[in-house]
Amino acid sequence: MANDADLRRATSGDKNLRNANLSNAVLSKADLSSAVLNGANLTNANLSGANLSGAILRAADLSGAILRGANLRGANLGMAYLSYADLTNADLTDANLSNADLSNADLTGVIR
Repeated sequence: MANDADLRRATSGDKNLRNANLSNAVLSKADLSSAVLNGANLTNANLSGANLSGAILRAADLSGAILRGANLRGANLGMAYLSYADLTNADLTDANLSNADLSNADLTGVIR
């Protein structure tokens, strides 16, 4: 069953979304800076233009997610699943990608 939540331009007061099921969610331009998303399911989510700076996404599943132009500066993506994710023009400056699965991810124009 698809989640299909539409949270465009959302801001989160609590920002503790650990293990949340956000598969297929529309989170484009959402402010998730410093959010805790450890183990969250973000498969096929649309996070284009989202602010994920400083977010903690350890072991999060972002397979097939759209992260075009997303701000991931200083984000912790250790052990995250990013296979088939679209990271075109995303800013990964100082992001931790240790042991992340980037197989078949689109890294065109990524800022490192």
